[in-house]
Parts: sequence; C-alpha cells; structure tokens
Amino acid sequence: MTALPGASPLLRDVFGFDAFRPGQEEIVDAVTAGENVLAIMPTGGGKSLCFQLPALIREGVTVVISPLIALMRDQVRGLQEAGVAAGALTSGNTQEETDAVWEALEAGRLKLLYMAPERLASGAAMGMLRRIGVSMIAVDEAHCVSQWGHDFRPDYLRIGELRQALDVPLAAFTATADAETRDEIVQKLFDGQPPRSFLRGFDRPNIHLAFATKDGPRRQILSFAAARKGQSGIVYCGTRAKTEALASALRDDGHVACHYHGGMQAEDRRNVETRFAREDGLIVVATVAFGMGIDKPDIRWVAHADLPKSIESYYQEIGRAGRDGAPAETMTLFGPDDIRLRRSQIDEGLAPPERRAADHARLNSLLGLAEALHCRRKNLLGYFGEVTEPCGHCDLCDSPAEVFDGTTAVRKALSAILRTEEWFGAGHLIDILTGTETDKIRARRHDQLSVYGCGNEYDKRQWQAVFRQMMGHDLVRPNPERHGALQMTAAALPVLKGEAQISLRKDSIKTASRRPAVKALVAEEDAPLLSALKAKRRALAEAQKVPAYVIFPDRTLIEMAETRPTDLDAMAHVGGVGAKKLERYGDLFLAVINGAVDEVHPARRKLAGRSAGTLYDALLEAQSMLARGEAGTEKPLSCSASLLAKVAQLRSTDEAGLARLLGDKRADRFAAAFLNVLQSES
Repeated sequence: MTALPGASPLLRDVFGFDAFRPGQEEIVDAVTAGENVLAIMPTGGGKSLCFQLPALIREGVTVVISPLIALMRDQVRGLQEAGVAAGALTSGNTQEETDAVWEALEAGRLKLLYMAPERLASGAAMGMLRRIGVSMIAVDEAHCVSQWGHDFRPDYLRIGELRQALDVPLAAFTATADAETRDEIVQKLFDGQPPRSFLRGFDRPNIHLAFATKDGPRRQILSFAAARKGQSGIVYCGTRAKTEALASALRDDGHVACHYHGGMQAEDRRNVETRFAREDGLIVVATVAFGMGIDKPDIRWVAHADLPKSIESYYQEIGRAGRDGAPAETMTLFGPDDIRLRRSQIDEGLAPPERRAADHARLNSLLGLAEALHCRRKNLLGYFGEVTEPCGHCDLCDSPAEVFDGTTAVRKALSAILRTEEWFGAGHLIDILTGTETDKIRARRHDQLSVYGCGNEYDKRQWQAVFRQMMGHDLVRPNPERHGALQMTAAALPVLKGEAQISLRKDSIKTASRRPAVKALVAEEDAPLLSALKAKRRALAEAQKVPAYVIFPDRTLIEMAETRPTDLDAMAHVGGVGAKKLERYGDLFLAVINGAVDEVHPARRKLAGRSAGTLYDALLEAQSMLARGEAGTEKPLSCSASLLAKVAQLRSTDEAGLARLLGDKRADRFAAAFLNVLQSES
C-alpha cells in the first residue's frame, strides 16, 4: 500500500524526512482514510507523525489527547516551528497562548488541538469540540485507559464517550501494551469493536540491556555514571529522599546533576525539565514522575537504582534512552529489599484482588528478566509476544552468566514448601532448611520434618537468592490469599519429581552473602500479613478521613501479624485493642488474618478477652449436651445468650441463687451441670 496523495510532499516539506520509518506509512494511510486504528509502536518509532501528518491532509481539526503538559508543549512548539497551525489548551498556558488558540479555532485555521484528558470532565469542553468541527481524535499513551496497565488515568475512560458523541474516527497509540492491556483499550476506546491494529514490535536494538544485583548501590551508580561522564542520563529511584541524596553524590563526584520528584514545587520541576531539554551532559535523578513528557532524543543512558514496579514500567523508562536511534545503555539494580517493597506496595494497595494478582504476575515477569540466564532482549520481547534470536547486545550476550545445577537446592526448597502445605513464606522455609531453632519452628513442630536442617550448604542470604531465582523462573508464586505464602506452580512439579533439572546463576548465590541484612518491622514470614493488615487499616482510615494510627498504631498491627489471633478472645489480648475497637474493628481484622469469621452473639462479644468469656463457652457446651435432657428424649430447652452471659459473669456457686436466675424449668435441666462448670473454673 502506498501513502495517499499529499503525504510524501508533506513528509519532506513539513517534517523534513525523505522517507517513512519502518511501519509508519501503512499506519498513516489507515488514519488518513478515517479508519479506527490501534497502533503499538516502540518509543522512538515515530508515533506522533502517524497522527500529525494525517491531520494536515484531512479536513477539520484533529484533537490530540495526551497525558502530560510538557510533552504537548514540546510537540506544539515543534509543529509551529514547522509552520503547522497547532495549539494546546493546558493549565501551563499563558493568557496570550490561550487567546491565540481560541483565535485560530474561531478563524478555522487550527489543524491540531492538544488537550489533557482531565479537560474532558468539563461540560463546556464537549460543546466547544462540537462547535469547532473535529474530524478525528488521536490518543497518545493509550495504555493509560487500562486499569491493568502501569499508568492508569481515570479521565481516559471519557475518551470512548467523546468518540461516540462526535461520531469521528479515533487513532490510539502506545509503546507499551501487553495482550490484556490491548483488549481493554479496544473495549474502553472503541466500545469493543476491533479497530485496525498495527503491532510494530517492541524491539529497540540500539539500547543495551543490563541488570546487576545490589552490592553497594550508590557506588554502583556512581561507577556507571563515571564511565559515561558528559553524557545525558536519567537515574530512577524508588523514593524522593534517594533522588536528592544520589544527585548530591553525583555532584560531589564531578557530574552536573539535579533531582526531580513529585514533592517539588511546580516551578522547580519545570526548571529541571527545561534544563534537561536544553543542556548537554545533565544527569537527572528522579522518581518515575520524570521522563514521560520529555522529548529529548539524545539521552544516552538510563539507570535504575531500584527495581521498577513492572516489566511495562521498565520498558517505558528505558525507552527514554536513545530515541535518536544512536547507541544507548541501561543498567538496573535489584535486591531482596526491592522485591519486598514492590510486593508490599501491591498488597497494601486498595486495588481489588484480581488487580493485585495481575500486578504480582507482572512483577514476577520483571524478576524473570532480572534473573535471566540467557539473552535479556529475547526474554523481554518474549513477554510482549515476540520471538527473536539472541541479540548479541546485552550483558548476558556480552558475558554469559556462570550457572550451576541448582536442581538439588531447588528440590529441597520445594520439599519444604510441600511438607508445610504451602502455608509459609521464604523466611520460615529458610529457617527450616538451615535448621534454625525459632519459636515458630517449635510451636509448629517443624523441627520434626525430614527437611529440617537439610540445607546447611547455604546460609540464609544465599537461600534468599535461591528463592528469589525460583520466583524468577516462576517455580513458586506468592499466594495473596495466604498473605504471600509460597505456592508451587505446575512448572515446579517436574523438578520436584526429579524429571527436570534447573540451572541457577552462581553470581547471585556468591554475592548474596555479602549483602547487609535489611532491618524489617517483622520477620519475613509475617511481612505479607502485616502488609494486608496495613491495607485494611488504610481503607478504613480513608473512609473515615482520619490518620491511619487512629484505627490502630503500627505496633498493634505488628503484634497481630506475629500472634495471628484466631478469634475475638485472642484479638482482645493484642496491645492497643480496647473494647470499643474490638467491637468496631475486631471482625474486620480477623477476616484479614483468618478469612471468614464465625458470627458471634453480641452477648458473647461483650465478654471477649475476659475470663467470663471462657466460662460462657463452657456453659454453652454443657447446655448443648443437655438440650434434650440426659437421655436425649425430652423436649428441647435452652438458655438465651444473655442469660448464659449473666451466669458467666455472676460466677455464683450458690445452687439456690442459680436456680432463681435460671427459673424452675431450666434449673431442673441445667443447674447441676452449670454448677460443675462454675466450681471447676473458680
């Protein structure tokens, strides 16, 4: 198929290109012809041209929905420099810029109007768009519509309604969308009617991929930057504080560096964005708030000081390097503390269970890439459904990993999981394998297991590396319904049965023992439950608009996670759980710990945690034995819950007094048995 008449001259005269990049021409033709289009193209593949060029050919105005002000402003400036009538209505406009956009719209001169999705919430926006003669909608970063994606934005859900209201074609573009996300894009933007789809591949062959386990991460980042001094780069960090500390360390090491995060003033953030766009050799140390809207083609390297949250986030972030097609490099550091952080962020979030499970699966895919034994690019592209040969241009192709037969170690770990019925996390399993004596080991009699102490060839840190690689190979997965307890996958069974072998990276095992221990609030075994309890606390606090500690302080949740109370009586003995909080929150937190909670009569609930509660239970059991008399043939008879509570609280061993309380009929049936209970407990 050839491009429609007018496309090639515009490509050369307006955009300055002699030819289309691979895959562009076919998409330009479809968009120009007014077809609904979904195009998945790698970052740097020329997505913008695929809607900007058709906009110049078609009659009317093309509305471009884009998520970031900085990106829109850059594109509008570039188009205006090329002589294209383009404008943006954003909160970052000056009054003069906004007036110029409205004047061009009223005069019918404007060809491209950029808008943020948040503006669609305004009723006035719909009226304006109907009036100006919109002929097409283009959606950039279309993955933002997906609640399963890595950058969900609720305002994107209005775009499908806009398409229907205006009755115009829609072209959606993104660089990162797995099959699940693509399906949701079709459902939300195209009302389930499949558009013409173009999947142009995810490979960025100019980007070198590398991962390394953390072994002094600040030193590792400084060393990586030193080897690339004078080149523009981005360092992504997991926390705001780390961006500031690492930027300072880079400056001390002779680099031009600044930090960037969402807690900065808007003007300070804009200054960093402007500097990065204009200066050569500047390093920006940032949270993920930075980069998506920066149209800088010559970023030569991207480093992650902490593990990203998913494989899509990783791909999006490294994709900011080398957009000019020239060689670029990446390095991603990771360690067990990253994995725990990412797991807890998922578990403590307010997303529904199916979303949390999907997020855990995406994190598992990233761990698989981090722990890969062979070509990283082949592994990465495989996640997006592409099959390729080893690239010869990643750290594992440059220097193949030293591996060893880890089958025996993995079988020992799987046996420990199997013999504890898949109810425990890596921390407790490692204690079993290394023969460590703990209260939990003794309480559960796990020192009697055949696997107890069978793994002394490795220390705890080395076993953590083994378990981490097992997750990376998808042999085990955390079970969210069991608070992160490791559960075997189907892939583990052949290894466990001795029908398959598994190779592990030797360097991970070697370096594991050199990593300093990460101080945690609770043992690793209890960390997933603590995360789940914090998630429940957060939901309650947000609903009531109070600080989280008003519900329960951290120390109370820690004690819950460690003691795992099974009923209200046990919950009442947890520090910080008073009678009112037990009444209000007891069942809610018991459900997090144990699943379903048995209904408790209010009279019994009031006795929770008190000795009278134990008496009540014993009296209830004695009553049930005599409900139809000693012979089991009499008419059913029982005491009310409130009457049993009175008996338990009075603790009277006076037969006459008990008879008066029960009444003649109930005294004849139950008094003697109740007296036995009361006397045995006195």
